[in-house]
Amino acid sequence: MKASYDLPRVVVTGVGVVSPIGIGQESFWKNVISGRSGIHPLSAFAVGDLPSKLAAEVRDFDPVQHIYHKKLLKVMSRDIQLGVAGASMAMKDSGLSRGDVDPERLGVEFGAGHISTTPDELADAALHLKLMAEGEQVSTWAEDGMGQIAPLWLLRQLPNMPACHVAIEHDARGPNNTITSCESSALLALAEGVRAIERNAADVMIVGACSSHIHPLDIARLNLYESLSRGDDPNQACRPFDLHRDGTVAGEGSAAFVIERFEHAIRRNARIYCEILGVGAGCDGRDPANRSNGLGLARAIQSALRQSNLSPSDLGHINAHGKGTRKDDIAEARAYHTALGMVAETIPVTALKSYFGHFDAGAGAVELAGSLMAMRHGRLPMTLNYRTPDPLCRLNVVRGEPLNISNGVALSVNRTRLGQSAAAVIRAI
Repeated sequence: MKASYDLPRVVVTGVGVVSPIGIGQESFWKNVISGRSGIHPLSAFAVGDLPSKLAAEVRDFDPVQHIYHKKLLKVMSRDIQLGVAGASMAMKDSGLSRGDVDPERLGVEFGAGHISTTPDELADAALHLKLMAEGEQVSTWAEDGMGQIAPLWLLRQLPNMPACHVAIEHDARGPNNTITSCESSALLALAEGVRAIERNAADVMIVGACSSHIHPLDIARLNLYESLSRGDDPNQACRPFDLHRDGTVAGEGSAAFVIERFEHAIRRNARIYCEILGVGAGCDGRDPANRSNGLGLARAIQSALRQSNLSPSDLGHINAHGKGTRKDDIAEARAYHTALGMVAETIPVTALKSYFGHFDAGAGAVELAGSLMAMRHGRLPMTLNYRTPDPLCRLNVVRGEPLNISNGVALSVNRTRLGQSAAAVIRAI
C-alpha cells in the first residue's frame, strides 16, 4: 500500500552487478546461492608488511567488454569503470534501448566513495618538486612543474564522474546527482532516484553505486583506522554477527538498477523485479550512546516502514549491513531491536559482506541486488562463516544453507562508521 497522498509507484526493471563473486547478475546469483566466497589472499599488489592480507577482488574484469565509449577509459578510475559497467548491464537487463525513453526524462543518481590516485601518477611531478626544492627554486614550480601532471589526471578521482559517465553512456539528460555518504550512498541514491520520479522530473532513473578499496593507499589507510580481519584464512574472515568475528575485509564492486514509473513499465511490458515502498534515512548525531545503539539506523528503518504502510511483522527478510566488526554489528543489532521490537529476533537475516567484503558505497548496491535476486528466486543466501551466535546481537542469521522464502518483502540497510544510515523496504511483484 502507498501513502494516502497520490504518489506514483516506482519499480525496479533492470539489475546490473559487477562483484568479487560474479560479473553479471546470473554469475553473481549462481555463486552467492552456492555459498562461494569472493574473499582470497590479496593479489593485485604485494601485501608486504600490511597486517591484513585478504581482500575481495573483482577478477577477470575487462572494461572494454562493457563500456561503450572506450576513448573515455583513459579518464576512468577502477571505481568508475565498475560503476559504468554495472549501469550498462542494468540498462540492457531492463530492455530499454537508446530512444525508448525521452533523454530529458532519463536521469542518473549514483553513489561513490573516496577514489584514490596512485603514487606513480604524480611521481614525476613530485620528483621535479624535490629537485627544485633542493635548488631553492620552489617559487617557479607552478610554472615549470605543473607540466609533469597529466592535464586530465583529476578526472579519474572526482566522485561525481561515475554519474557523469553513466549519463554519457546512455544519453541521460534528466536529473543527475552524486551521493558521497560512504556505505549509505547506494540506498540514498535510490531514494533520490525515487523522488525524481515522484516529482515528475523523470520517467526512468539509473541508480546505484560503485567503489574499490583494492588500492595500495586505500588498504594502508584502512589498516590504520578500520577494523580489518588480521587472519590469513578466507573461511575465517568477515564473519558478520559471529561471536568470534575479528573484522571486515576490503573489497570492490558495483551494482546499478533501472527504476521507473510503474505505469511506464507496464506500458512497455517490462519485467518487474520489485516495487520500492519506502526509503528512510537517519544519523546517530553527537551522543556516543546514540552511535553504540545504532539510533540513526533505527530511525531510518522506522521511516522506511512508515512510508511503506507496513509493520515489522510484514518483513520477509533483512539484508543486513553486516560489516563484521564487533562494535558495528552490535550497534546494528540494537537498531533492529529498537525499530522492530521482538520480531527482530525472528526475521531471517542475511549478511552478504561475508561473501565480498566491505567496499564503501558499492557494497550497499551489491547487497541490494542480492535481495532482488533472492526474492526473484525464492531463496535467501546464507551468511558465510557464521558459526557461533553472539548473544549481544540476538538475530535469526541464516546459516548452513540457503533458506526458502515466500514472503516477498525485504528490508535492506546500510550504515557508516559515523552513524549515517539508510534503509529501504522493497516488495516483489
